[in-house]
Amino acid sequence: MNKFFSKTLVALVAVAAMGGAAAQVKERTLKFAFQNQTGHPQAQGAQKFADLVAEKSGKKITVKLFPGGTLGGDLQTVSAMQGGTIEMTVLNAGILTAQVKEFAAYDFPFLFNNAQEADAVTDGPFGQKMLAKLDEKNLHGLGYWDLGFRNLTNSKRPIAKAEDIAGLKIRVIQSPIYIDLFNTLGANATPMPFPELYSALDQKAVDGQENPNTVIASSKFAEVQKHITQTRHIYNPQALLISKKAWDSMSAEEKKIIGDAAAEATKFQREASRAAADTALDTLKKAGMTVTELPPAEMAKLRDKVKPVIDKYTATVGEATVKELMAEIAKVRK
Repeated sequence: MNKFFSKTLVALVAVAAMGGAAAQVKERTLKFAFQNQTGHPQAQGAQKFADLVAEKSGKKITVKLFPGGTLGGDLQTVSAMQGGTIEMTVLNAGILTAQVKEFAAYDFPFLFNNAQEADAVTDGPFGQKMLAKLDEKNLHGLGYWDLGFRNLTNSKRPIAKAEDIAGLKIRVIQSPIYIDLFNTLGANATPMPFPELYSALDQKAVDGQENPNTVIASSKFAEVQKHITQTRHIYNPQALLISKKAWDSMSAEEKKIIGDAAAEATKFQREASRAAADTALDTLKKAGMTVTELPPAEMAKLRDKVKPVIDKYTATVGEATVKELMAEIAKVRK
């Protein structure tokens, strides 16, 4: 009899534990807004994340995607997240400079030699320390995705040497370091939300823009831009964020579901992004764009020209933070 009751008790405890875990996951919908179109690796990563969350939560948590800047530009989205009306986004980490000044370090020109260096730094102590700074700004970091190296396009002329950039009106993201970078190179830097960019290029309100090849291809900029130069001037790690208000409202079980899904989606998204980068340039060539690779001497000129920008933002970011970042990169390169 004791044995029977003992087994029954164990079974009841197990059922209760399962019920308790299930009770920790409430039905909710998370609005996930981002700038790139469906089909872009950013959108592929978002869809993967949404699928994983649905699976891990027993379809109790729904992640609703809003691609293509339909809920506004990055700065509007961040503001809406802080207010609690949008729950999630993924965006260039450097845009978060408006919230935490140290994030400007990610936009230092010619910082990383390859994506593997960026992964090691962002996944390591430096990158995680940066994300932790966002909590006091009502944002919570879940990891870093890949957007890739940024390249320059325009509708006026091939850029075969550093001096060819001078005089071009170039749309840049709404971040001070981008404005200073292209003004220093002699361009007329024009900050503008991404959803407005295609129209501005089409109407010749700006001559060109700079983005990774995958963005240029998926946004169909080849329709309104003739020339692309592989400057690889900035690498974009993208911060995957959830609003602190939404995060704090979650149980430990829900946070685990979101965290685990974010980690799996990050691995998937990075692989998708880098695979797409390999084919995007061919897509742009087939669409009629002329591609220019700058010779090493001209790349060296660009690096020299932008040194004052790095010096200026080292002072803004803080020498200790920049020193820590450079030490991490040096460690990876060894």
